[in-house]
Amino acid sequence: MADAKNLNIAYIGGGSMNFGWKLIGELAGEEQLGGTVRLYDTDKQAALANEVIGNKLRENPAAKGGFIYLAADTLEEALKNADFVIISITPGTLEEIVSDIHIPEMFGIYQPVGDSAGPGGIVRAVRTLPVYIKIAEEIKKLCPDAWVINLTHPMSVCLGVLYKVFPQIKAFGSSSEPFSAQELLAELAAKEFGVSAVCKKEIKTNLIGINNFSWVNEANYQGNSLMDVFRKYAEICARTGYEKRAGEFKTNPYASANMIRFDLFLRYGLIPAQSDRYSAEFCPPWYLKNPKVVSTWKFGLMSVNYLRRRKSERLQRSKRLMSGEEQLRIGPSGSDCVLQIKALLGLGNLISNADLPNSGQVCNLPAGAIVQTNALFSHNSIKPVAAGTLPDEIYALAIRHVINQQTVIKSVFEKDLDIAFNAFLNDPLVTIDLASATELYKEMLSSIRAHLIYYC
Repeated sequence: MADAKNLNIAYIGGGSMNFGWKLIGELAGEEQLGGTVRLYDTDKQAALANEVIGNKLRENPAAKGGFIYLAADTLEEALKNADFVIISITPGTLEEIVSDIHIPEMFGIYQPVGDSAGPGGIVRAVRTLPVYIKIAEEIKKLCPDAWVINLTHPMSVCLGVLYKVFPQIKAFGSSSEPFSAQELLAELAAKEFGVSAVCKKEIKTNLIGINNFSWVNEANYQGNSLMDVFRKYAEICARTGYEKRAGEFKTNPYASANMIRFDLFLRYGLIPAQSDRYSAEFCPPWYLKNPKVVSTWKFGLMSVNYLRRRKSERLQRSKRLMSGEEQLRIGPSGSDCVLQIKALLGLGNLISNADLPNSGQVCNLPAGAIVQTNALFSHNSIKPVAAGTLPDEIYALAIRHVINQQTVIKSVFEKDLDIAFNAFLNDPLVTIDLASATELYKEMLSSIRAHLIYYC
């Protein structure tokens, strides 16, 4: 296994102004790790910016990590002899991402995310998966023994393609979404047991489902079950919600009052692990009929203005970080990615969520489908935890997405967009008539036509 002090990490999507900055800050605080991070991005200037930002942070007296950052000219240069590969790409331009969300609105279909399910999730997969075929082929050739950590959405289909191209690949998905359930449970446990604060890591959960539609069927704090505690608060807060900052959902599309989480729990008896915006998108349009209904459930839709403002703010921050006017925060980022790397290097065992092919950890989902459960990370090993069986009512919702994911993967390998259209039609948010759905699909494909040469 690799030398923890002399690692070769390939970061595909290395110009990231989101997770990339979190990773740089967290690695700077890790005195047990060191080496080189090769940043590859189709936007070379963004990768060069992160090269400067990462290397400047090494000069901070508080920095303990010994990583050097280098922008790579090619994917091959980044991947050669890598010990770890992190894939965190945003496929498409901002305008294409906006079209994923807003073209369906013209047909009465509303999506708060649009990256994993719904029409946006399907079309995002259509343009993303050809890139993943190439990445998988290059990993197989240049660093077949590397651990591959996927952060890109749609998570399940991206991992599915990696494994289909290279069945022996050591790839898994790492997600922060399940932490939202642990954070809420920690707050409720503190109230229930009369303590000032409970850390989310003190909340032990069993996780079962698929990416962005997984569920907690066991939750404990210091040996005390929290399922009845959660039911108590769900019944109290079902109509009003539970918010950290009242009304934040009106301006922040990432915020919610957990009303969907409470509603689904009271309906099915399991706690949704992800935030309300993802749960809503994987269900039929119970919560997404129109913006007025969305507002009554106290969460928000993504907007063009928000996306553009966030991009502008990050570009300005990038300039400040490059000049030294501002520095990244050194320390934990809220992701388990670095902890997972350390565990795989033999620097302590870790239980964390992981998206992996189903080898029985979710009994009633198809073998080989990408599922999300807990897993034990240890020296050069990931062993998924046997999570049990999804209740029939939740299974009926989840299996529809699993089949759609497999259909989209098939469409990419057969280079047939008509097959992907079958998944598009079968998505629970697509409740419009066939002629309208056909028109919507064609319009969405037209907006990403630059990516469709692969299918020709």
